[in-house]
Amino acid sequence: MTAALASENRAEQLKLLRQKMAAMSGDHTRPDDLLPESAGPLMLPRGTVAVLSGARSLLLRVVAEATAGGGNAAIVGQPDIGLLAAVEMGADLSRIAVIPDPGTDPVEVAAVLIDGMDLVALGLGGRRVPRSRARAVVARARTKGCTLLVTDGDWEGAPTRLEARVCGYEITAGSRGAPTPGFGRISGVRLQVCAGGRTIGRVRTG
Repeated sequence: MTAALASENRAEQLKLLRQKMAAMSGDHTRPDDLLPESAGPLMLPRGTVAVLSGARSLLLRVVAEATAGGGNAAIVGQPDIGLLAAVEMGADLSRIAVIPDPGTDPVEVAAVLIDGMDLVALGLGGRRVPRSRARAVVARARTKGCTLLVTDGDWEGAPTRLEARVCGYEITAGSRGAPTPGFGRISGVRLQVCAGGRTIGRVRTG
């Protein structure tokens, strides 16, 4: 009885997700490129599956760039995501679907969202996705032209792995009229983006 109820709840959840995707899509035509050129060194083409680690600002920046450019994004399994920070980076909240608690199988939820989103940011919550299942999701993302960004877990055989490290801050002028240590506020963060231990570029957030 419990198993049957769980299956019914899962089916209902997936049905609601599809309805939400349809409502967001409407007559929207997906842009030719997921990320505009201003995304800098990331240059993530459609269909890319990448594991992100390090500073979360990088994920927020990608979400902001994607939605500001007319794309739809879904954030799965990340209840503490800082949407305010994403908005400050230019994100369009009307194009973001947030599923804070995807249940016991966030990968299944992400796989459904891949069908209708330009970008899916998936938090695994410490889970490990085996290579056999990861391969199927990678193939689906490539076929549907959706970029999948994975955080907080192990995605075996990930074709792209990016690490963001904070390399500096931008400080607004304080009462003394110029940036001074101990005065003003942080207006932006500079990130160094690495792939395979090699720096591939820098990104400014904020």
